[in-house]
Amino acid sequence: MDLKTLTAGLSVSAQIFPADMEAIKKAGFRAIICNRPDGEGADQPTFQEIASTAKKEGLEAVYLPIVSGKVSDDDAAAFDKAMTELPGPVLAYCRTGTRSATLWSLAQASQQSVADILAATKAAGYDMGGVVRRIANGGKTPTDTGDANYEIVIVGAGAGGIAAAASLKTRKPDLEIAIIDPADIHYYQPGWTMVGGGVFDAQDTARTMGSLIPKGVHWIKAAVAAFEPENNAIILDGCRVVKYQRLIVCPGIKLNWNGIEGLVATLGQNGVTSNYRYDLAPYTWQLVERMKAGRAIFTQPPMPIKCAGAPQKAMYLSADAWLRRGVLKDIDIAFNNAGGVLFGVKDYVPALMEYVHRYSASLNFFHNLVAVDGPAKKAWFDVAEPDTETRRIEVEFDMMHVCPPQTAPDFIRVSPLADAAGWVDVDQASLRHKTYDNIWSLGDVMNAPNAKTMAAARIQAPVVAANIVADIHGKSPVAQYNGYGSCPLTVERGKIVLAEFGYGGTLLPSFPKAIIDGTKPSRAAWFLKEKMLPPIYWKGMLKGREWMAKPEDVTAS
Repeated sequence: MDLKTLTAGLSVSAQIFPADMEAIKKAGFRAIICNRPDGEGADQPTFQEIASTAKKEGLEAVYLPIVSGKVSDDDAAAFDKAMTELPGPVLAYCRTGTRSATLWSLAQASQQSVADILAATKAAGYDMGGVVRRIANGGKTPTDTGDANYEIVIVGAGAGGIAAAASLKTRKPDLEIAIIDPADIHYYQPGWTMVGGGVFDAQDTARTMGSLIPKGVHWIKAAVAAFEPENNAIILDGCRVVKYQRLIVCPGIKLNWNGIEGLVATLGQNGVTSNYRYDLAPYTWQLVERMKAGRAIFTQPPMPIKCAGAPQKAMYLSADAWLRRGVLKDIDIAFNNAGGVLFGVKDYVPALMEYVHRYSASLNFFHNLVAVDGPAKKAWFDVAEPDTETRRIEVEFDMMHVCPPQTAPDFIRVSPLADAAGWVDVDQASLRHKTYDNIWSLGDVMNAPNAKTMAAARIQAPVVAANIVADIHGKSPVAQYNGYGSCPLTVERGKIVLAEFGYGGTLLPSFPKAIIDGTKPSRAAWFLKEKMLPPIYWKGMLKGREWMAKPEDVTAS
């Protein structure tokens, strides 16, 4: 007997037998639902046998037989009614448990998100791909079969999505492209570090989405619920269906603010802030300006995260401001990092360590923020040093800048496109999906072992565009992504350590050392970050102008 938990109130299983009833009772179940018709298998006990034994154990039993592959809307409603009326927890069963899981999924469709339902069933070992359209339609069988069709569909209108659309249109202007994203506003997120450092104004990092969608590209303002890659289809919230010939998946990364107990309740107040949110970056600078003494903590969660240098950038710019005001000596700075190194590419660490020493900052490795009490100004960290048992410590603070833990978006993690860790599974050179050869991915959501940065997406978008156009012409991939990523580490106001690297930590500088030596702080790199990169983003990358990003044709002799 293999019981699979879907919720605290419901588990499902394959066929059970009268001899199992005592164990089912001891497991805490109070009721049983049979979803398997009598006589379906030669070795199958009848429902009456099950019900009789259940009664002796004090369990209620209900018979809701479902023919395999024929779960109706009425069946789902009846299952929901039984779940409401029966004492819980309930065990539902059929031949394998799939019909019971399907009934629950459809019954819950109007109460939970598609992603939550698919996550629960996937964790229990059941694939609901065959009924995902019905789940997206509130549990009802869809009646509208009028699917929209496009040559290229792009999921996500962030940096990667718009850049890919623009690069495709530049190469092949007649392509029918649709881009799917529910957001009204598009943000230049690399600018938020500068907002938190008092350099940029927040409003200068935002534009309306409609003003950025490339000319001739259809914008579908909706959220994706699920993927049907075998049918070349995307299911939107509300069960609208969009069909594609080729698909690009780039919805970004999920910031899991709820992954830290108490964080959501105190963000933006009680000295708790984060440059990872548009509305909170200005609060970071307010706290920096007000602080005269006390303890300031800057946190970094386990990898992967987007812009892995951002947590320490916030620390450097804050400390530099305090140094210039003459209050640094009265402020205790701590960088609490869940990882074991300051920066993942060792060539840049010596320059960064000079600033750590300049600001008298404490580096606390293997410290992962797990809870915060804003009003009490207390935080708790799990310390997991190598070869030692994890211990939890309490730390008081006056200001705390938090980088939240991060995952792939829910609808990606539960989809057929994801690897075991939840990221879109691609070939790291061509950025083509490993299973579905008409799907590509770029940006933070895919599993290539590169740094998740806007600079990476700037290089990836032309690679994807070039390879898709080659595929349309029946050719093999013509461009390869080398893992390039860039992290302009703002070590002080006016100077940056410009980290540029590819797969395996290989240094990939864009400029000769005489202009910018990325391993040393420079004013030229600051000028690039402050004055040049924003217009390159808005007027270059998002317009299909591949300045310093045009991919090399690897097939050229």
